Amino acid sequence: MNHPETDPVGRTVVILVYDGAKLLDVAGPADVFGEANRLGADYRITLISPDGADVITSVGIRVAVDGDAELAADADTVIVAGADAYPSTRVPSPLADAVRTLSVRTRRLASICTGAFILAEAGLLDGKRATTHWKVAQALASRYPQTAVDLDAIYVRDGETYTSAGVSAGIDLALALVEEDYGANLSRDVARALVVYLQRAGGQSQFSAPLQGAPPRTPALRRIVDLVVADPTARHTQAELAEHLNVSTRHLSRLFRDELSTTPTRYVESIRFDIARSLLDQGYNATQAAERAGFPSYESLRRVFSRELGISPAAYQRRFRTSQPDDSEDGPAFSPR
Repeated sequence: MNHPETDPVGRTVVILVYDGAKLLDVAGPADVFGEANRLGADYRITLISPDGADVITSVGIRVAVDGDAELAADADTVIVAGADAYPSTRVPSPLADAVRTLSVRTRRLASICTGAFILAEAGLLDGKRATTHWKVAQALASRYPQTAVDLDAIYVRDGETYTSAGVSAGIDLALALVEEDYGANLSRDVARALVVYLQRAGGQSQFSAPLQGAPPRTPALRRIVDLVVADPTARHTQAELAEHLNVSTRHLSRLFRDELSTTPTRYVESIRFDIARSLLDQGYNATQAAERAGFPSYESLRRVFSRELGISPAAYQRRFRTSQPDDSEDGPAFSPR
């Protein structure tokens, strides 16, 4: 390993915490930088709060801090933790003010999960690309339209501003920051030591819950959803769907375009995709899921998984079916064919 013995510069990492902050948003990145130190890096980790008072995290654990925002006069990196309170409530002014203060005293600014709402409230994501947890990404985009929200990214860098998805994505982001500072070899060894992916395959869509999207507003389109879910293996061509609703194919296409920004064919495919994901979660193998969800073949299901999630159905199932390691001699319990 060609790790640095010392860092002549030294890098202060300031993590901003506050009452209700997610504990893993704090501990995850801190452990990455701490493990990097064990392997030769030189990070100095400092915890601060807006007023310098100790805080109570989301799980009720008290965290002692080193001071307030005035302490971060020479921060190399500032990381803002997220909290369940956002986006359901507005970001308090003292918290947004603290982030603004820190932003002018650091080389790079990052947020974990819903910490993006704090950056956005402080005006630090205006005109920038950003991401956050998939459940609240639309809320971030709606509340702060001046921010270009990437709904699927694990983390996003725009200049020297970084945002990341759900809490564990803070580890992904911290590994990326270590790689920027000390190179891929050290970052890779940190990932191995922590038993995490250096770069996980696919975006955060693979973690979102299927069949939980808002139903169409138009009664006719809701009937289409009910029809396909009730019998996903039927043909459901555009002509057959239009006939079912007693409308022309042109009118049906306009309904889908105006309300859902898609085509009838692609929407039927998306319903089948969600059904297939649910079947995989229940333990069906990929071929069975493809058949029961209405896909003509496993290969057609695999293509949709690759396009939507960046991984195969088999890879998806291995990640989300169980937390237990596979000890069988024959390999994974669920095969793609």
